[in-house]
Amino acid sequence: MTHDPLYDSIAETASSDDPSLHRVLIVGGGAGGLRLTSLLGATLGRKRKASITLLDKSRIHVWKPLLHEVASGTMDSETDSLELIAHARLRHYRYRIGAMIGLNRAKRQIYVAPSVDEEGQTVIPPRVLGYDTLVIAVGSMSNDFGTPGVNEYAITLDTLDQASRFNRRMINACLRANAQYEPLRPGQLHVAIVGAGATGVELAAELHKTMRDVVSYNLDRINPEMHIKIELIEAAPRILPALPEDIATATAEVLRQLGVNIRTGTRVMEVRAGEVVLASGEVVPAELIVWAAGIKAPDFLHEIDGLETDRINRLVVRPTLQTTRDDDVFAIGDCASVTLPGETEPLPPRAQVAHQQANFMVKAIKARLHGAPLPQFKYRDFGSLVALADYRTLGVLFHNVKLQGLLARLSYLSLHKRHLQALHGSFKVALDTLVNAITRRTEPRIKLH
Repeated sequence: MTHDPLYDSIAETASSDDPSLHRVLIVGGGAGGLRLTSLLGATLGRKRKASITLLDKSRIHVWKPLLHEVASGTMDSETDSLELIAHARLRHYRYRIGAMIGLNRAKRQIYVAPSVDEEGQTVIPPRVLGYDTLVIAVGSMSNDFGTPGVNEYAITLDTLDQASRFNRRMINACLRANAQYEPLRPGQLHVAIVGAGATGVELAAELHKTMRDVVSYNLDRINPEMHIKIELIEAAPRILPALPEDIATATAEVLRQLGVNIRTGTRVMEVRAGEVVLASGEVVPAELIVWAAGIKAPDFLHEIDGLETDRINRLVVRPTLQTTRDDDVFAIGDCASVTLPGETEPLPPRAQVAHQQANFMVKAIKARLHGAPLPQFKYRDFGSLVALADYRTLGVLFHNVKLQGLLARLSYLSLHKRHLQALHGSFKVALDTLVNAITRRTEPRIKLH
């Protein structure tokens, strides 16, 4: 969508009380977008040097790399989430609820879809937001590659709502199996995870632990070793194809020891109710099916108002993170495709890329305010870590420093803490960490509702 008569008739919504302020509009409150908004709000917004506005369709922020923990129940989104409305006041930016659906580059405006509640009633009507600098940080979504049945019968973990819905289904599946009189049917209490990237692998380990934890709450008619089965299905020749092979090998060994059935070099042709159909014709029965195979940027970005996009809808940007056809429009995170000088492939869709790009954009926007030349983004790969629930954490830092055990676990946890530090500041993160350490000793280790 680009130009729509409906939006042409809507007056632009002011994003600043002071029309002389430079308007920075950030679309998407994920790992990169909210980090950038918070850093800009705490500096330029607080000092009234620019108007900082965040647009996001969700009122709650949860760090996306931890959504698999919400799905398994080891992370309670009700206590570990961030309310954007309150955060905006604390960090001196404006929060607007809604989803971007169109762009008018000539007028420097974006179109925002109406927000509706659960009953279908309009909460906020369609709007037009203006900008001087637009930063698109809408992240990515699962790519079903046109596989039949994915939307109907599988759950993706792109949003907090989806992760929470899977958690409820998992708990209900255990309760149902324990209460029924007849024997378990084929595939009951079985989980099929399609895609063995970091999300799929970490989810497999988390579910192995949490489903057993759920059963331990007096669901004594379920034998975890006999009844619970997890299938991890990957089209590539090995799991974790984006990570070093030695990490993938060690991870696969841990999962196999847990009883996870790993199928590599295996394509899924169709998803049906309660089963996954493989390219070989084999049918894998599973009550719970998670689709975690591949990503793409949201469909509305495809060549939006003439901007250049790649085959998975990502906005193509230069090393300044400006889009190739508009100097006022930037993109960061999973929805941006940036190939740095000397490289042949775009940067991977990882949280550390989004974090570094957010930090870079603070410098870039300050340079724009002063009319200075924009710097060029430089990426530093700090390595990769995979956390397999409480069983093991594996990783490599700076390409050659291998970690495992407690040190690797602490490094993994520090990634989230550093994200929270940018959002809240060091004091609040330290205080919340202390409070959580105390409360977790008196509460169930998993979310049971």
